[in-house]
Order: sequence, then structure tokens, then C-alpha cells
Amino acid sequence: MIKLSVSISRPVGWLVVFITLFLSLGVIQPTLAHPMPNSVVLLNVHANRIDAELQIPLVELQSAWGHAVNDSSAGLIARLGPQLRDYLKSHIRPQSPGGCFWTVSVNDLVVQETQNPIVGVYRELTAHVQLAPPVGEDVRHFTFRYDAVLHQVRTHKILVAVRQDWERGQLAEAAPVQVGEISLDIVNDRVLPLPVNLASGPAGPGSSWTGFVAMVKLGTQHIAEGTDHLLFLLVLLLPAPLQVSGKRWGRFGGIRYSMRRLLLIVTAFTLGHSITLLLGSLGWVRLPSQPVEMLIAMSILVSAIHAVRPIFPGRETWVAAGFGLIHGLAFASTLANLQLDTGPMALSILGFNVGIELMQLVVIGLTVPWLMLLSRTPTYSYVRIGGAVLASVAAVAWIIERSSGQPNSLTRSIEHVVSYAPYLLAGLAVLAIYLSWRIRQQRTVS
Repeated sequence: MIKLSVSISRPVGWLVVFITLFLSLGVIQPTLAHPMPNSVVLLNVHANRIDAELQIPLVELQSAWGHAVNDSSAGLIARLGPQLRDYLKSHIRPQSPGGCFWTVSVNDLVVQETQNPIVGVYRELTAHVQLAPPVGEDVRHFTFRYDAVLHQVRTHKILVAVRQDWERGQLAEAAPVQVGEISLDIVNDRVLPLPVNLASGPAGPGSSWTGFVAMVKLGTQHIAEGTDHLLFLLVLLLPAPLQVSGKRWGRFGGIRYSMRRLLLIVTAFTLGHSITLLLGSLGWVRLPSQPVEMLIAMSILVSAIHAVRPIFPGRETWVAAGFGLIHGLAFASTLANLQLDTGPMALSILGFNVGIELMQLVVIGLTVPWLMLLSRTPTYSYVRIGGAVLASVAAVAWIIERSSGQPNSLTRSIEHVVSYAPYLLAGLAVLAIYLSWRIRQQRTVS
């Protein structure tokens, strides 16, 4: 038993008590004691195989395997890569209900290192493994025999979870769903295999329709959370109802004129981002994310300047299509990260695009009518210029953030303001209705 003494000084003594209590609860782990972290297995379920990602703490692997993989982790994969693959393969044996063992392939190995001020340096091996059942066997129903590290370190635990199961509507964007835990059966002194049944649960066995609907939802969510994408489109639509008078924006061009321009701009933007969404998702076009995100911010700035003073009058359709190509590359990165097979990927591209368009139509439908009403009033110039100035500030803030990689106070303020978007939209609607009513009253009186 450990005795604590607080006689040195009361504050220091209570600090020691506080830290010790936290250590006993497992909140803080001492750097010298054995931390006993867990391994994690994340499953990506496909039609005829499972791609698994194994996350193994090197300090535990060193104890189990005998090699200095944690103490000497530099160049580990180059030095011991083949032996590591053989070790892992010998400890992974998925088995179908009929007794047939699956084919196991150990692919990429990566060592990751993080620095924690409390526990110090933490090193982890990430291994990508492909598990394939025999022909005709069910990929969703098997016994998972896996005891890497656990065969020697008896206190070790292995947490198994599904990260992605497209046919059941579970995507890697969401939190993994835990399947179970592999640990030592203390009573019988043996490691029990984990029965896995991915066809059970409230969602049922899943289908292509379920996966498609999940991608539609992901598309709507992506746009709903993509403030920069919507801001570009809305700012570009701000002057759409107006005619050009010299080098300035003039009066309201009429309903037919306005609707035609709005339809052309929205359609061009849709076609632009749909093209690069398809090409990027299939891996035919790839650009680093940082320049793409910076170009998206630049597109907002250009649109905002155009909303103040026409810089490309009559060519808004082409501008929307051109910048739509850039926005589509950002959309494509979300799908590419899912790493789906050809069939699911094709349906995912369609579903994701449908979700994007649905959310765009909802936002446009809730915003454009009030802009159309306001554009008939003298007040609209203040709304247009004010909106353009705010969009310019947001664009500059995003450009700075995305070029430096560091958030700033302006971007945090933007996120705060966006949370009040429904109230701002309601205020815009009230203002539009009120001013339209005032104009009608004045005409009636005159």
C-alpha cells in the first residue's frame, strides 16, 4: 500500500493526492509505469472482402514480439517489415461458420508517433490488412481469431469496430460502431475468438439502396456544413436580378429576366462541380487539398467584388461553371477517402451529387424569393453591398487560414455568425415583405 504524506506543505500535499487519485482512475498514466494501451481493429466491409486497419501500440508489441520495435522505431518498417508482416499474418485467422479459413494479406505498414505532455512519446504501428473469405462464403458472418500481442501480454485488449459498411449506410465519416472485444478468458486461460455477425442489427443486412440513401444524406450534410460553397453561390446570385447600367448595377430586370439568370448560374455551377466530382472520385483528376481550398476562398472574393461592381457582366454563367470545377474537386475528396469498389462508388457519386443539389435548392428556395422582392426596392443596394463586404471579409479570412494552416479570430467569428443563419434569413424575409408592402401602400395612395 502506498502512503501519501502531505506534511511538506498543504497545497503541494493536496496536489499529490489529486494526481494520485487521477492516476488510480486511469485519467493520467505515469510515464514510467506500463500504460497498457489497447489495440484497435477497424473494419471496412465490402461485397467480397473486408479491409481491416490494425492499430497496435509499439510498447505492447515489443513486449510480445521480443524485438526492440518501440525503443528503436526509426526505420522500423525498412528494417523489420517482412518479419512484422509474417508475425501479424500468423496471428490473424478469420474463419467462416463452416470451418474454412479466410485468406489474409498484410499490406502497408506505417509507424506513427505522437507526443503527449503526460504520458510522453506514444508510438503505434498501423497495418492495413485484407481479409477475403473463400468463394461462396458470407463476408458478413465469421469468427475473428486474432491474438497479436495478446498471446503474450495477457492484460492486453483488442477493440474491434466497423468503420465503414456502405450497404448498411455506415460511412467512415461517422464514428465507428463497436463489434466487440478480444481479451483473455481468465477462467480458462485462453484467448476467445470473437463471433462477428455484420448482417444483424436494426438496419438488417443492408442493400445498395441503403448505401445510396446514406450518400444522399452525406451530400446534404456536406453542403449544409460547407459555408464556403453556399456563400460563393449566394454572393454570385446577389446581383442576378439586376440589369447593368454602364459600369454599375442598375434596376430590377423583371421576373423573367431574373429567373433566367438565376437558373443559368445555378445550372452552370451544378454542371461544373458535377464534372470534377466524377473525375476526382474516380481518381482521374487529383489536386492537393490546400490549393483547392484557397481557390474556393478566392472564388468567393471574386464573386463579392462582382456583386459590388460588375467585373464580368453577362458572363456569370461561365464564371459559375469555372469555379464549380474547383468546388467539385473539394467534394470529390470526400468520396475518394471512402475507398469504395466500382459499383458502390458509381452509386455514391450519384447519391452524393443528388444530396448536394437538394440542399442547394433548399437554400436557394429559402433565400432567392426575398432577394427578388428586395431587388425592387432602393434598399437592395445596401443589402447587396453589405452582403458582398461581409463575404469579402470571410473570403480573406479563409485565404489567410488556408495558406498559413492556422485558424484566426475572423474564421471563428464566421462560424459563430453562421449558427444564426436561420434568424438572419427570417430577418431578410421580414424586411423584404415589409418594404414590398410599403411600396404597394405608397402606390395605392398616389
